Amino acid sequence: MQRLRLGRVGDAQPWLSGSLNPGRPARGTLCILEASPPGMHRPGPRVLLVEDQHDIAANIWDFLERRGYEVDHCADGASGLQRAREGGFDAVVLDLGLPRLDGLDLCRLLRDAGHGVPVLMLTARDTLDDKLLGFAHGADDYMVKPFALRELEARLRALHRRRTPTDTPPRGGPLAYDAGTMTAHREGRSIPLTRLQGRLLDVLLAEAPRVVAHERLLRAAWGNDAVDIAALHTQMYELRALVDKPFDCPLIHSVRRVGYRVVVP
Repeated sequence: MQRLRLGRVGDAQPWLSGSLNPGRPARGTLCILEASPPGMHRPGPRVLLVEDQHDIAANIWDFLERRGYEVDHCADGASGLQRAREGGFDAVVLDLGLPRLDGLDLCRLLRDAGHGVPVLMLTARDTLDDKLLGFAHGADDYMVKPFALRELEARLRALHRRRTPTDTPPRGGPLAYDAGTMTAHREGRSIPLTRLQGRLLDVLLAEAPRVVAHERLLRAAWGNDAVDIAALHTQMYELRALVDKPFDCPLIHSVRRVGYRVVVP
């Protein structure tokens, strides 16, 4: 499937501007400019952009896609919350003044549901109290409009870098996963895993002790492929048999009709 980039008729590549100012109207209308040739897109960090101002959304979308990001866009808070709950994103870029559901409430509901995806808030609200309120609702970073696109990307890289596990198993934890060798480590034992099992354990450990929804686990293991949830339960049964069954205390727990979590006693 070809990927489409957005722009405005009559603009000379406005999406490559160095900063965004929501107070300045865009010239022309929003339209499809071109389709990227098949095979040219290389998947990178996956970003959910929740922004109701289409000129700003189009600029951010194109700027990040040209730098290797995969970008999904929602234009209102309710759709953004539903999409974020499905999981599979490395970061969420979230405007605050959204229709249907405010960005602050979206972030709070996302955190209350146990989702730990990094959230970068975008807003014209620039007082210290506004920023503290954003962090109190679960934001990881906060940018005031107008802002430079290069700074936005730098902040996303920093969020992704902090979230991405290294190839070296963490020290001292009762359960760890080495993505480089696809090996789990528990109580001095090395446990080889399949690629699917490793992807699932990687997400569970990154979010522990939060609950990871079934939808996010499906996306982490199989991407956008249509897979029945029974396949997920089969993989989780096999994973638990490897990393839990030989030991006295189980660490991976099922949360009925919701997802799975890792809990260290």
